[in-house]
Amino acid sequence: VCVVMMRVAFCLLAVCVLCVCLAYKPVIIVHGLFDSSSDFNILIRFINASHPGTNVSVIDLFDRSASLEPLWTQVEGFTRAIYPIMQNAADGVHLICYSQGGLICRGILSTLSDHNVHSFISLSSPQAGQYGDTDYLKYLFPQFVKSNLYHVCYTSVGQKISICNYWNDPHHRELYVNSSDYLALLNSERTNPNSTAWKQNFLRMKKLILIGGPDDGVITPWQSSQFGFYDDNETVVEMKNQKLFLMDTFGLKTLYARGDLMLCSVPAVAHVYWHSNETVYKTCIDKWLT
Repeated sequence: VCVVMMRVAFCLLAVCVLCVCLAYKPVIIVHGLFDSSSDFNILIRFINASHPGTNVSVIDLFDRSASLEPLWTQVEGFTRAIYPIMQNAADGVHLICYSQGGLICRGILSTLSDHNVHSFISLSSPQAGQYGDTDYLKYLFPQFVKSNLYHVCYTSVGQKISICNYWNDPHHRELYVNSSDYLALLNSERTNPNSTAWKQNFLRMKKLILIGGPDDGVITPWQSSQFGFYDDNETVVEMKNQKLFLMDTFGLKTLYARGDLMLCSVPAVAHVYWHSNETVYKTCIDKWLT
């Protein structure tokens, strides 16, 4: 009887250990410009299929036209929604942040001193800024093209519109640095009294995964999704040759040196399909959600 009881106890212990090992960290999804939480049902299905039982939260805030609110306003709102999920996750959380949402997540990671993000998955997000004539631009600013949008974006009024918070005109660099209330501060491209603390906060994450591709059609240049960007001749300078990497202004170089910065490029994916493309999920996302 004792031997049987010991075997039963051992089996129960093994099951408990197995359950602990298979418990996946919660996943938090932040949407992009003009999106809503309902746009991510396919991504949720992918996650549930490969990591059953994962608690997935798509934050239902600043949907559709409300996504044009200033990014610092959105950072505050998303932080309030996300923080309780973090507090209830002893082993940390994963962030999947799509398009404009990737910049919002950077704001959260930089300003939240006790976040517990394990993997920050930036899904086709204009991390180095945006400079291109897209359908979004034509819809928002029908009277403007990329060459003259700085007249609007680099004003106090323009900075109240989310896209202007990361509009990065390579031909008006000084105006961008002095006028951008969001991206230039996150990048520490202009004096920011919080830069040291923000860098420390940003580096609390375990992994940064930067996903993008040459057929995106919206993020311009597409390499912005991996911190590449135009010089003043509109030639793309890759991340490792960017000043913000070389100077390690907010922690990119440190992440790279740690071996915790990953680039994942996938061709033939248009911007609106990054979160519903199974190849993207299996190639670039799945392995980081453990």
